[in-house]
Amino acid sequence: MNRRHFTLQTAAALMVGALAACDQTPAQAAAPSVAKIPADQAYALAAKGTGFSVGPLMAAHTAYVFFDTTCPHCAHLWQALQPLANQVRVVWMPVGYLQPKSLTQGVTILSATDPKTAMAENEQRLLARQGGIVPANPLNEDLVQKVKANTALFMQISGESVPLVLFRNAKTGEYGSQAGAMETAQFAALLGL
Repeated sequence: MNRRHFTLQTAAALMVGALAACDQTPAQAAAPSVAKIPADQAYALAAKGTGFSVGPLMAAHTAYVFFDTTCPHCAHLWQALQPLANQVRVVWMPVGYLQPKSLTQGVTILSATDPKTAMAENEQRLLARQGGIVPANPLNEDLVQKVKANTALFMQISGESVPLVLFRNAKTGEYGSQAGAMETAQFAALLGL
């Protein structure tokens, strides 16, 4: 194999991996992480976190998404899940993982009168390369602690990249986790919808 061919293959593999998830070590993005503790335990831990729900509160299916406000893959996942809003309850849990402003923006979203609208604004601004939502000032200190606790849960679950989705498949009853952005159909299949 010549050097140019190897370099093109390597570059293509890294580009595909980079589209999947955001992490603090870009070289690791080529292999989206999966929770390293048993998936049912990870799911139970996620249920102890703080987030905002999208979808029916009494939905038969609940998924937990650890996200960072500065992650474009999280923004793509947010958009991809909108068509499923009537079928599944998704609890979006902000973490302060990628950048210092991730914490303040996560608190801003949680403290908003309508977190879904604040999240939509953040994701739209992020994808437009406008840096996301402007952090609130002053910040709600109780929510600062809750976003820090979410980040600690994410680390306890051994999350290495965002978004990290924890779910239970409705058809098989099996728990699972998936790191990285995905399309609507892929998410529906994971949940057994």
